Amino acid sequence: MPSDAGYRWVALSNTTLGLLMATINSSIVLIALPDIFRGIGIDPLAPGNTGYLLWMIMGFLVVTAVLVVGFGRLGDMFGRVRMYNLGFLIFTVASVLLALTWQTGETAALWLIFWRIVQGVGGAFLMANSSAILTDAFPEHQRGLALGINGVAAIAGSFLGLVVGGLLGPLNWHLVFLVSVPFGLFGTLWAYLKLRDTGERAPARMDWWGNLTFAIGLIAVLVGITYGIQPYAGHDMGWTSPLVLGCVLGGLAVLVVFVAIEHRVPNPLFALELFRIRAYTLGNLANLLASLGRGGLQFMLIIWLQGIWLPQHGYSFSETPLWAGIYMLPLTVGFLISAPLSGMLSDRFGARWFGTGGMVVSAASFLLLEALPINFRYPAFAAILLVNGIGQGMFSSPNRAAVMNSLPAGARGAGAGMNATFQNAAMVLSIGLFFSLMIVGLAQHLPTALQQGLVAGGVPVADASRVAELPPVGVLFAAFLGYSPVQQLLGGVLGALPPDQAGYLTGRSFFPQLISGPFADGLAAAFWFAVIACLIAAVASWLAGAGRRPARPEPPGVALAAVAGQSGGTPNELVSDPAGPSRIES
Repeated sequence: MPSDAGYRWVALSNTTLGLLMATINSSIVLIALPDIFRGIGIDPLAPGNTGYLLWMIMGFLVVTAVLVVGFGRLGDMFGRVRMYNLGFLIFTVASVLLALTWQTGETAALWLIFWRIVQGVGGAFLMANSSAILTDAFPEHQRGLALGINGVAAIAGSFLGLVVGGLLGPLNWHLVFLVSVPFGLFGTLWAYLKLRDTGERAPARMDWWGNLTFAIGLIAVLVGITYGIQPYAGHDMGWTSPLVLGCVLGGLAVLVVFVAIEHRVPNPLFALELFRIRAYTLGNLANLLASLGRGGLQFMLIIWLQGIWLPQHGYSFSETPLWAGIYMLPLTVGFLISAPLSGMLSDRFGARWFGTGGMVVSAASFLLLEALPINFRYPAFAAILLVNGIGQGMFSSPNRAAVMNSLPAGARGAGAGMNATFQNAAMVLSIGLFFSLMIVGLAQHLPTALQQGLVAGGVPVADASRVAELPPVGVLFAAFLGYSPVQQLLGGVLGALPPDQAGYLTGRSFFPQLISGPFADGLAAAFWFAVIACLIAAVASWLAGAGRRPARPEPPGVALAAVAGQSGGTPNELVSDPAGPSRIES
């Protein structure tokens, strides 16, 4: 039965707090990493330490991408609010233990990575069930607005995390984790006292083989992508590494086994027949592509600002992490403006025009970013970021509402989990893809530029040649972490140079001017990929349909039967029944 109007807003405010907290924490360490590693006494760019760096960045994203489908299925079976509340509790406990880190060195790094992964487990519970809780609580004509407000937290939080991390990290790196604790304690207590299950529950046995094969397959693929951007055997990247190839190909093979299992077990982890629903399938495809563009944009802008633009405009390398987050705020502002508005309007006019238009606007903004000079004027840069945020917000809320509206009531948890998997996996994929595109672009011209520039700056030819032959990923990581890239590359060579020459080489102008040309090549490739991804997402959004359907009563037992494998209907009947609510007419 539909819940009362007052409860709807309680559900919306609590799930919005939960998603905001989870997504802020997905990105908060990106800017604070230099302070965290300095605090525990580790150089993340030293040989052998790159793994710590990658897993601090990727661990949270990988675990949320892998677990959200299973946790959404648990919500369908045992109650979405119960699973959501458990997620809030796990997230809060992990935040406390992260903030209490007292070790140093490798022990501290492993401790932080472990509890970041546990924090990701809690975040996966929150992400998997929040959309389903809102879809249960709100009538269809208000879901776009509710999911739009909730979506603001889900995406804007990832950008706000950059600013929060930049502000707290220099004060005390423990604060980066401690900031979540009071909100987690309040949200956990509030959720346990106020939230209640209003949706249908589908009791069934857990599909353990499906869970296992899905987790192993997706983890293997994402780990392979993570290590693909590291150098291997003299190559700039590791895509030819047996480990990377084994992870990616082996993971894909295990996912094929997962699909075969899901077709045969009576109570599957995820009803693959849901992909026969056009709005659901195309909506998820559009979400995947939009998330690829958005995730890649975040990393490319951070490196652009920290490695080139901010040093050229008077900021020391150590200050660039914070100011990169601040200068990217127009992106968040655009999203905050458009996401709730487009969600509300899509409730009335349908999702097609807003989803499609949002992706077209986003593609246009990527073209404008590609046309900007590397040393741009900030007002033009800020305006383009604002337009990109507006486009992403126009797309996000209607897309999410259309996907959730297309699902039968008994499958909303698993369906929302799969939708979150596409979005979270896209973040990991985007890091691998965009870093790879950037490295390919840099590898063409960076060695020559480094060789000539360092020799002209007084570095001996032999040392300049050695530095020029280093993989470009080291330059990207140094810029990403807010370190002086030349100081990291030259190391002890600087001590043998006259102080004025050493100061010039490590100053704010030498490296940005040196890398601007090669960086522009890599940036162009990355932005063109984002343009293509957004345009394909626009087509998928258009083909998905209008995103509106007439309100009709659900045939008794159909949704439960489809998910739990009980009598009263089959998954095929669920999709094909013209009277059922699982179709979205175009």
